[in-house]
Amino acid sequence: MQRVRVKICGITRIADMQAAARLGADAIGLVFYPPSPRVVSIEQAAAICDATPAFVSRVGLFVNPTYEQVCEVLEQVPLDILQFHGDEPAVFCRRFGRSYMKALRMKDDTDVLALAGQYDDACGLLLDSHVPGVPGGTGVTFNWQRIPASLPQPLILAGGLDADNVAEAIGIARPWAVDVSGGVEQVDADGRRHPGIKSEAAMAAFIEGVNRV
Repeated sequence: MQRVRVKICGITRIADMQAAARLGADAIGLVFYPPSPRVVSIEQAAAICDATPAFVSRVGLFVNPTYEQVCEVLEQVPLDILQFHGDEPAVFCRRFGRSYMKALRMKDDTDVLALAGQYDDACGLLLDSHVPGVPGGTGVTFNWQRIPASLPQPLILAGGLDADNVAEAIGIARPWAVDVSGGVEQVDADGRRHPGIKSEAAMAAFIEGVNRV
């Protein structure tokens, strides 16, 4: 069986990136979407990327950006992969000469195979939950049984994953990789979550859950 890869998204601190890498994460995600509570500045992102060790991919997440906004980031931040999480057409995603992932939000009427055909040169297809008005990081799962048995691109599974459900999700969806953000963040005893601040214990439990499958 192949090893399922892990991406820890919504990284905002060098220390959290280092912990994720040490625990075995294959990729980190940096959010360049201003409304997100996990957004990073170009300066923050550059510092995190410069400190990232070899063989940990640096992924930049964008939601309906302009061409100029992506170029501004790429001029200063050494990203390995672009992740487009909005309504970007394939022709836009291809403009930057970088590998890219396309996120699809799983609405009731989403035709995954048809959309996969539109983004046939994507290095991965990320399937996430659909919550109206929220492009990602919802903490909500979707019905994994809806995922087609065979996709032309590697499948990255996202949406409400945590240490408690990731093994079940992998067993059903058989993804190439899993993507987690809110499910590994610090949570106070009263249940208050700290978006963008990762819990090393939660990341360790999540990656252990992946590796057990």
